[in-house]
Order: sequence, then structure tokens, then C-alpha cells
Amino acid sequence: MPSLLTAQSPSPAAPKLEPVHSSITVVEKVSTEAPASVAILPSRELSQIPGVNLDDRLRMVPGFSLFRRSSSIAAHPTTQGISLRGLGSTGASRTLVLWDGVPWNDPFGGWVYWTRIAPEQIDRVEVSRGASTSIFGDRAMGGAIALFSRQPENGRFHASYEAGNRGTHSAGAGYSHIWSTSGPKIALSGQGRAFSTDGYFIVPKANRGAVDTQAGVRFTAADTRLDLLGSRDRLFLKFDLLAEERANGTALQRNSTSLGNIAAHYYRDINRDGLSVTAWHGRQEFRSSFTTIAANRATERVTSNQSVPAEAFGAAGFWKHAGPGWNSMLGADMQRVEGTSIDSLVPTGKRIGGGTQFQRGYFAQFNLKSGPAQFFLGGRHHFTGQDRQFFSPSAGLAAGRGRWRARSSLYRSFRAPTLNELHREFRAGNAATLPNPLLKPEGVFGAEAGFDVSGEATRASFTFFRSSMSNIITNVTLSTSPNQIIRQRQNAASALARGLEADLRHRWRNWQAELGYLYVESRFSNRLRIPQVPKHQGSAQFTYSRKDTLASFGVRSAGLQFEDDLNRFLLPGFATAHISLQQRLHKGLSAVCVFENLFNREYWVGFSVIPAIGPPRLYRIGLRWDGRLF
Repeated sequence: MPSLLTAQSPSPAAPKLEPVHSSITVVEKVSTEAPASVAILPSRELSQIPGVNLDDRLRMVPGFSLFRRSSSIAAHPTTQGISLRGLGSTGASRTLVLWDGVPWNDPFGGWVYWTRIAPEQIDRVEVSRGASTSIFGDRAMGGAIALFSRQPENGRFHASYEAGNRGTHSAGAGYSHIWSTSGPKIALSGQGRAFSTDGYFIVPKANRGAVDTQAGVRFTAADTRLDLLGSRDRLFLKFDLLAEERANGTALQRNSTSLGNIAAHYYRDINRDGLSVTAWHGRQEFRSSFTTIAANRATERVTSNQSVPAEAFGAAGFWKHAGPGWNSMLGADMQRVEGTSIDSLVPTGKRIGGGTQFQRGYFAQFNLKSGPAQFFLGGRHHFTGQDRQFFSPSAGLAAGRGRWRARSSLYRSFRAPTLNELHREFRAGNAATLPNPLLKPEGVFGAEAGFDVSGEATRASFTFFRSSMSNIITNVTLSTSPNQIIRQRQNAASALARGLEADLRHRWRNWQAELGYLYVESRFSNRLRIPQVPKHQGSAQFTYSRKDTLASFGVRSAGLQFEDDLNRFLLPGFATAHISLQQRLHKGLSAVCVFENLFNREYWVGFSVIPAIGPPRLYRIGLRWDGRLF
């Protein structure tokens, strides 16, 4: 349900700030301490940031960005890969995303379907930047983002409807209930949402032609979960599905996706030990049409219609033990992905690429506490599915006293090329990108050091980092002409990202201020900048909360960046503002109103012969009910 602000009643008294978090949750009660600062965004903070989908809300986290600056409301799904700390992405994420412990990245391409879950149904988001532990495998070289569903409540019902400019409509509903039995408690929860918008033009007015139309989206998403809650045993079964259709900005370019996933998780608490087992299976089909557009944008013709069926199966097991002054976690995971890219060429012909990828890994993670100091050591041995192996060690040290905590870590991590990068060709405007079946896994050797300060009203974290990347996969330009750009995915020699990230929060009376900043210098070994990575990213959020009223104003900004590996196409920096308002009307009923890109700033998000622009001013108003049904 894409309500823009939570309907939970604002607290009469402003709560204290949560302390700096130093643990990473893998799934439910399975977590491990880490020599890092883990950003926690609880549901209350997420509700203060506008955005139909979660990606627009996470942009307030320093260093978070997608392959391009565009929102998931208008972006092609294959450009929705995540970058943290300036490592960049190629559409495929260099960041692992988990939903209740189950991988959320697309198994074929590594990108993320942000439409699968409503932000309001998330209990919290944990963002761990950098691979400071060895518990995560493929795709976690930039870090991990873990999403956790709201816990079921007895008789809780929620519903919402919102409407806005540009033909935007959103509706959703859900219910959860808990039954007490002589054995474990049984809980059932489920929700669904539907959204549609006419969208907006993604080409500047001065460049538009007869072929240009608005880029919009329609989607329906639903999920249901069954929980068995015992004193020592916990089990959940969950199922989610998504159906979406997108208009890609011209008369003939469209794409659609249908997918379904089922997952199960079992946890057993055995005094000082805990055992966790998770398994999942998913099937999907992605469809897209590609065209060639005339230089004057007066005509276009379809060059191919693409269909990509894929399925994935995976499992993970964890065993944790708590000793006197030390903790350990051992585990193993695996995933098998099978997918095929089928291109029906126009006027005739067919191009088929695809295959099977089977990965598996084993890891151990330990931490030992001695006085104010804590020592960390971990290692992972991973088989990438290409007759290649990768060893990922990690080590760290943290020490704290009172309000202060200092930390440092060293680590090595990796990302295997996806089936999409190995076998699928795609186009963005008049830029065609070719696959490369000879790609090798990319790796990173990282080092970071920082400190945290926490108090009842003030919290601050600062981290200095250095990430040396090898065999980095990027889109290399092969040729450029006025009508077409040809690129291919290749392993660049090496790249280096280094910089500083800062996160500051302060609360006084009914106000809270949040400031985030990332400075990163990301360059290939030839000194050219890594594409789609700005040197400077910043965000600021100011929130007022009192009795039945909640209001927030925020700004996010990004410096200039380049579209391509040759640094020929410059995307200027920009800043946008947003405002969110919520007023409780009666018990669980609230009115909500939000403006995104408040000052209607036009900014570039991409460049494929001509520029592509981000969303204009968008607003939505609506009602939301969230409370007990009985």
C-alpha cells in the first residue's frame, strides 16, 4: 500500500533517539556483531520520507543510489541496481538486498523490483555499508540492505487510497490476526496494493519528437505470511507476487514483469545456541520491446521483442553460539538460477542466450570481547558458478567507552557476473549494450575506520573508507555515432573508491534534524571517473511531531557525474526538495499529503544521444486507516 505517511499516531512526547547500531540481522533472531555502523530506518522514520516505493525513500541514506538517478516509478527495471559508497552498478547491484532473510535481488539480472513491497509494511530497514563481515556472499561487495516485515498484530486492519497529479491512483489493504492455541501461536497476515500513473515525459521538451510519450507504470503486488510462534521454535511460510506493466517513454517501447516467490524459514532456540534454516523458490518472466528512433525523433521502428523466463532456488543455514565473552556463527548457502533471453528480431530472426548458474558458499564469523575492546574475524569460501572460487576474509576491531565507539575493519569481497550480463543484450534509447559470456567475477579489497557518538538527543557517525576493485564489470563504449552508441559489458582493469560518509541526528522538543553526506572519489586505473557516481551526495530532513500532527521537509542533492566510461556525457548536479504532512482525524484514520520535487526542478538522469530527465513535481493526497478491526 503506497501510502506516503504512516497512519500510526504521532507520539505525544518525542521519543529518544535510538543508539548507534553495531549488529547486522540476517534473518529474524539471527544476527551478528560487526565493526561497522549499521544504519537503521524504523517504520516511523521511513514514513516521514515521501515516495511510492522504497528506493525513493532510501535515497536519503548517504551513498545509496541506483544505476541511474531516475525513480523506480519511471525507470526501466534493468536500471534499478543498487550502489553504496560509490562502487557504482551496471544495472546489476553491487549490494545484496534481503527481505525477511530471503534474497530480493532479481536472480537473473541482480536488479531490484521495488514495486514488490509497500514501504508502510516494513518494520525496519538495516543498511550495512561495506563488507565488514563474511556472512554474506555474492553481491554484498558494497554492503547489504535487510528489510523486515511488520510483525502480525491481533485483529489489525489497514487500508488506504490516494490520488495525485498525472493520473496517479493508489489503493491498498491488509489484515493480520493471531490465534492462541495449546501449542504455538498461529499468526496470519496478508496485504496487497495496486498503483497506476500516467507518468511523465523523460525527454526534455526541447528534444521531444512525435515518438515521445509519457513513461508510466501500473502494478499490482500482494504477499501473505503464516507464522507459528513457539517458546523455542519459530516458523514462517510466505508467498508474494507481482505483476507490472511499464510504458518506457516512446510509442512503441514497453516492458512488463510477472513473478512469484515462496519462502520458508525455521528457527530453533537451544539455550546458548540457535539454528536457522531458510529456503526459497521463485519464477518470473520479463518482457520488453526495443526500438530504433530517428535522429529527429519523428519516427521509430521495433527492432526486437524480448522475453526472459527465469527461475531460482536457494537455501541457507546458520548456527550461532554464544560463549562467555565470545560469539560465533557458522553457515552455508546456495542458489541455482536458470534463465534464457529470447529476442524475436524484426522483421525476422531470433537470438537466444542464457544458461544455468549454481553458486554455493561456506562461512564462519567470530567475535571476542575483552574489556572495552571487541575483535572480529571471519572468512567465506565461495564457488561462483563459473568454475571459479573466491575466498572472502574479514577482520575488525571496535572499542568503546561511554558515548564513544571507535571501529576499523579490513575485508575482501566479490560479485559474480549475472546471467543478464553474460547473455542478454539490451537498449536504452539509441544506446545498445552487448553481453559478454567471458566476464570474470569482480572483487574488492576494502578498509574502513570510523567512530560513533551517541546520546539521548544527539547521534553521529563518521566513516573513512577505501575500496580497491579489480576486474570491475562496466559498460565499455565500442563506438559512437549521431544515431547510435554501442557498448559492451567488460571487465575493466581496476578501480579505486575512497572517501568519507557522515550521518548526524539531533532531536529537541518536537523537532528532529537528520543530515547525511558522502564524499567519494571513484576512478578507474586510467583516472577516468566511474560512471553514474557523483563525488558529493547529501541529504537533510527536518521533522515536526506533536500530538496528532506530523510534518517533515527534506532536501537531497548530488554532484555532477558521468553517464559513460569515457566521461564524455556529463550529468550536472542537482538538488530536490520534498514535504510530507499527516494529520490524524479520528483514532486510526489519518489524512496524508505529500509533494516530491517541490520546486519542479528539471535535472538529467541519463544520456543516450539525448538527455533523459527525472520526475517533475508530483503530489498525492489521501486517507489511511490503520488500527484494530475489533
